[in-house]
Amino acid sequence: MPAHSNLYPTKDLQARDAAHHIHPFTDTGALSREGSRIITHAEGVWLTDSDGNRYLDGMAGLWCSQVGHGRKEIVEAVHAQMSELDYYNTFFKTTHPPAIELAEKLAELTPPQFNRVFFVGSGSEANDTVFRMVRTYWDLMGEGERKVIIGRWNGYHGSTLAGTSLGGMKAMHSQGDLPVPGVHHIAQPYWFGEGGDMSPDEFGLWAARELERAIEEIGPEKVGAFIAEPVQGAGGVIIPPDTYWPEISRIVKKYNILLVADEVICGFGRLGTWFGSEYYGIEPDLMPIAKGLSSGYLPIGGVMVSDRVANAFIERGGEFFHGYTYSGHPACCAAAIANLEIMQREKLVERVASDIGPYLQAKWKALAEHPLVGEARMVGLVGALELVPAKGDRRKAFAPVGEVGTLCRDISFNNGLVMRAVRDSMIISPPLVLSHDEADILVERTQKTLDDTYQALKRDGRLAA
Repeated sequence: MPAHSNLYPTKDLQARDAAHHIHPFTDTGALSREGSRIITHAEGVWLTDSDGNRYLDGMAGLWCSQVGHGRKEIVEAVHAQMSELDYYNTFFKTTHPPAIELAEKLAELTPPQFNRVFFVGSGSEANDTVFRMVRTYWDLMGEGERKVIIGRWNGYHGSTLAGTSLGGMKAMHSQGDLPVPGVHHIAQPYWFGEGGDMSPDEFGLWAARELERAIEEIGPEKVGAFIAEPVQGAGGVIIPPDTYWPEISRIVKKYNILLVADEVICGFGRLGTWFGSEYYGIEPDLMPIAKGLSSGYLPIGGVMVSDRVANAFIERGGEFFHGYTYSGHPACCAAAIANLEIMQREKLVERVASDIGPYLQAKWKALAEHPLVGEARMVGLVGALELVPAKGDRRKAFAPVGEVGTLCRDISFNNGLVMRAVRDSMIISPPLVLSHDEADILVERTQKTLDDTYQALKRDGRLAA
């Protein structure tokens, strides 16, 4: 990847960053020695660093840049709002026009059972809110023993105390003595890694029925909710078998527990529908949202609250002792409104379903022929490649887990493409405005990255004979 003129003092910026900045999900000591990558400009689906190198943003920032970078409409909307009302809170019987307009817009775009939203600043805050809403709802309904919330191993619901607990990331649980009491985890619907000798459909039913087994073990009268992402994002783009969600829907209805669909990644067009719940035909009671709500231009999230839950709070609740300083921040609401207007005007959700989605999926899935790839999967504009030491044998994996994925990720950056590594899977989630030509570049650079990684592993003798 050719470097352009160095417009920024990279070494100086790296030194200052290392001296004062602790990065999220980072080995701080290792990064300080290596030096951070400094992104200085973004336009469309392209990023530029301080040395002038350009990268195709295959991760849409952090799963969020639906409309791409540099959209002047959003910048202008934020400027106009801040010129009129820079900030005011939504506590104490107070609101403002952007919060009202965005709440109304979300009620229009979400499935019909949702008519109200609780605004927050992030997906993590949304899931902390879910935790409290679930327990408060059952208290209001006179079933206060329903405290337990069931999640999935390897699910991700944020990094706050409740979000980390609801998620099933064991490395995160190991720091801080988590999860908190009252959270239980079941198997994930990860057929490639955990399906054994079962077919995908058989495994999907088995994984879903783990929920029923857990409910019966805990006691149906003690379970308040099941929380899951329609497709697990940070867990490695785990796309459930077709049998999974219909069986989950049957189980939550049978036991009358709340269904929480975490739409922080899947929401706002990522799967070719406005929400992943619609893609899978499920009817959640609570729906955390964030990321694509503003395409990352400003931090904002929310919890869509179904009429079932909202009516309990309205009719029985009194004051709900919960909220955030920046709930419904006017400038963030303005960014979200402008972002949603772009998505509707340019029909980006429909485009993912019928145009760029199928186009990229066909090319991505063809990468399954590569000798390093055990499975290529994709839905909408989110996909993964499973890297394996022995093609055709799902029982064999690289050891230690994650080392090859990290190698491949670093090679990808050197080839001008941002991919994420989860264990030894390579993940993409590009902006919804990706063109056909840019999709071709993405696949070409992925192919080169796989070739380069394969050759490096071959030299090191790390591939099965």
